[in-house]
Amino acid sequence: MSRRTAHPPRRAPAGRTPRARSTAVGAGTAALLLLTGACATGPAGPGAGAGTPTGTVTVFAAASLKESFTTLGRRFEKAHPGTEVAFNFGGSDSLAAGITNGAPADVFAAASAKTMKIVTDHGDTAGDPATFARNRLEIATLPGNPRGITSLSDLARPGLKVVLCDRTVPCGAAARTALAVAGVGVTPASYERDVKSALTKVELKEADAAVVYRTDVRAAGDRVEGVEFPEAAEAGTDYPIALLEHAPNPTAAKAFLTLVRSAEGRRVLDGAGFLKP
Repeated sequence: MSRRTAHPPRRAPAGRTPRARSTAVGAGTAALLLLTGACATGPAGPGAGAGTPTGTVTVFAAASLKESFTTLGRRFEKAHPGTEVAFNFGGSDSLAAGITNGAPADVFAAASAKTMKIVTDHGDTAGDPATFARNRLEIATLPGNPRGITSLSDLARPGLKVVLCDRTVPCGAAARTALAVAGVGVTPASYERDVKSALTKVELKEADAAVVYRTDVRAAGDRVEGVEFPEAAEAGTDYPIALLEHAPNPTAAKAFLTLVRSAEGRRVLDGAGFLKP
């Protein structure tokens, strides 16, 4: 076993004062700390950094959110240079199925609490979803309402072509509730996979009317005309949003959630016709 040999203390080299030695040691320590910090930090990846959004955030959102979320996505990218918001809009049920089957996504915004529960029960949400908006149904008719539709009961008239959303998607479920409250039976010309598809049937004059959300009627502008009906109050739908458990970019996802629920997000949603939760 080796032994440490004691040596008499060395004298400082000529011309090097104790102050100079202290300065040299301090500079060396600073350089070491700087190097250590650089190694610990490593290269920045998607969402890297303490709360600094970077990279792509993937948002699965109900079709009725297309216009408002597209606006929010542009604002998010402008506020956070170097980010990109990639949207997948569609029927909430098909989006939920994709998530539970492992589709990579960061955020899910559904058009009903029931659809969100599918994802939550599967263990695919990180924390509890938050309701950020409500929506209400309207009847979309051709411009000028040439068939004179004023109520849900008019949709049962013979010869009238009516389209509804598929029963499995939130707008279809809400329409069935409203029709049941009104005591009206309707045999639709078709069931559509999401609310945008139902509205398109009217826009293309392939249907006389469709039961859709008021936000979609507003987004369509002068291509359709909206008819309100009192039973819509009984068939309102909540819109929950959640960070997903296996989000590839959780930092950017949290920042997008914050924007949606912020005062700025509320203004965009209000402008699209959504109601406060």
